[in-house]
Amino acid sequence: MRLRLATWNVNSVRLRAEQAARFAEQSGTDVICMQEIKCQAAEFPRAAFEDAGLPYLKIAGQKGWHGVAIASRYPIEDAPALDICREGHARCVGGIIVGVEVQNFYIPAGGDEPDRAANPKFDHKLDFYERLTAEVARRDPKAPLVVTGDLNIAPGEHDVWNHKYMLKVVSHTPAELEAFAALMAAGQFTDLVRQAIPDPEKLFSWWSYRAADFRQSNRGLRLDHILISPGLRDAALRTGKAEARVHDDVREWERPSDHAPVSADFGL
Repeated sequence: MRLRLATWNVNSVRLRAEQAARFAEQSGTDVICMQEIKCQAAEFPRAAFEDAGLPYLKIAGQKGWHGVAIASRYPIEDAPALDICREGHARCVGGIIVGVEVQNFYIPAGGDEPDRAANPKFDHKLDFYERLTAEVARRDPKAPLVVTGDLNIAPGEHDVWNHKYMLKVVSHTPAELEAFAALMAAGQFTDLVRQAIPDPEKLFSWWSYRAADFRQSNRGLRLDHILISPGLRDAALRTGKAEARVHDDVREWERPSDHAPVSADFGL
């Protein structure tokens, strides 16, 4: 079977439930991992996802802030609950879908100043990465694992609109690039989107609302990722290459999220 998994920071699921359903139907997505749902579980718009053929839900909600959820065409079994966020925010939800463990994250953005001592938000972000890295280092790399979500780091030179400038800006600073590289190494992960669309092609999944025309300014960042363990490489590369993409057309929809969905296919 082909499993299509997508990640999308929806920036309020109640505002964009219809968009999420439309995206699932148009793209043939089987699993959507969402971030910044900004609601509690009881407030989640379940009917929209049931109508879109994604009736199975895992929700970690929080009043007004953060929040993550998984909507699936297939049943979701329980996955290990990860104690990653030191602040107790709803930033992680996991499930096992057709034998694959999916861990969906909304990692802290980190504030404005890239200084752990002066900026508690930046310290929290790096602490989150350190805890997640320690967690995946304990895992069996042969086990099928997806780490996905808004990971809030653009890890490569071609994942930002201006590499030299962005080295001073939170999301692409040297400390964050080091943290992302450590996570990749600990999990022996493959970055499926970059596997499908290699450097040096510029590739973004987020564009600021401040730009009147995001395509014209194109000052984007690639913050949304689908990372897989060695145990999933054969499934992801079953055709000889990765099948993954950024659905940047969704960023053009009326009242869009500032993030575009990112998807990848697996042959299971």
